[in-house]
Amino acid sequence: MTSITTTTVQQMKNHQKITCLTAYDATQSFLASSQGIDVLLVGDSAGMVIQGHNSTLPVTLSQMVYHTECVKTRNQGSLLIADMPFMSYYTTEKALNNAAKLMQAGAQMVKLECGFWAIDTIKALTEQGIPTCAHIGFTPQSIALWGKPKIFGKSKQESMQLTTLACELESAGAHLILLECIPSDITQSITKSLSIPTIGIGAGPHADGQILVFYDMIGATTGQTPRFVKNFMTQTSPSIQEAIAAYVHSVKSNEYPAAEHCYSSI
Repeated sequence: MTSITTTTVQQMKNHQKITCLTAYDATQSFLASSQGIDVLLVGDSAGMVIQGHNSTLPVTLSQMVYHTECVKTRNQGSLLIADMPFMSYYTTEKALNNAAKLMQAGAQMVKLECGFWAIDTIKALTEQGIPTCAHIGFTPQSIALWGKPKIFGKSKQESMQLTTLACELESAGAHLILLECIPSDITQSITKSLSIPTIGIGAGPHADGQILVFYDMIGATTGQTPRFVKNFMTQTSPSIQEAIAAYVHSVKSNEYPAAEHCYSSI
């Protein structure tokens, strides 16, 4: 597999769908990247699926560095993105220092959960040669504000704010925009407004790519299964490798997400 770079992913916009999965260890990294996954995200979702917490908030930077190092060791060429955990980027200085640690651990890009307040941080990271993925819509690190996941962009005001935010993050230097829990039509509008790729999770089929949590993709979800999740480990894909291959095929061929996995602004 030819190594995927930030430039490669940029060039995929409007040409082919981008496939993404989370990975937290060397084995997941090898399984996913060897089946053609374009992007691996070392997610702070590790706090829930690995550590057993009910949110991502307890995850520390040192834990993210550890998981990034593990994933790097068996990566077969996927672009490797690492999450910046809760309160690790609340000032520009903090963001630069902590992003550097993740890049030194093997990340090729860092992901931040963003509002308008993060624009200067994205700009500073970009100026220092650190590629960024800006995560908007539902941002799990803000769960204390909402109490539970919610759909963003259902009102005209929210949809306009999301589109404006995405455009300003692109102008600041973001290389990717991750859209979470956003109605399909709003995702389509945002994606058309940008020259950089969008990656969706619970954001419908019109994003430039899709991401799922590794365990959700193989049907190992604990608790309530989100609407946007599809179990790819079925009778026709009985192994993990076959499930990943089925996921890749479904995203690349626009079969996933289907209507039943999407949210509407109505």
